[in-house]
Amino acid sequence: MASRGRKRKAEAEAVAAAGKREKPAGDRKSVEEATVVIEHCTSRVYGRNAAALSQALRLDTPELPVEVNPAKPRRGSFEVTLLRPDGSSVELWTGIKKGPPRKLKFPEPQEVVKELKKYLS
Repeated sequence: MASRGRKRKAEAEAVAAAGKREKPAGDRKSVEEATVVIEHCTSRVYGRNAAALSQALRLDTPELPVEVNPAKPRRGSFEVTLLRPDGSSVELWTGIKKGPPRKLKFPEPQEVVKELKKYLS
């Protein structure tokens, strides 16, 4: 016969696991206009590439706001996402599964601008 403590621990773990689930994409804060979000790891190399990319996006689409790391970034991440006013999001670039070498994680800025314009039209 199982002791009473085990059953209670299992129930508590199930409740804790349910509380830790990630929010679905629809629960993101709503944006009034389309926004480009760049998520990058806080390493120096990632920051340098994110700065170059955000500068290129601001030059080519000055009416579109660009946010860099609005939340704590994931380790080793480099992603560019377009958040639309209707709550949907489009991933313009992800470098998470790319590499080695590390330089494959980072896109050419013009490549991302071209992809962005495709989704804005």
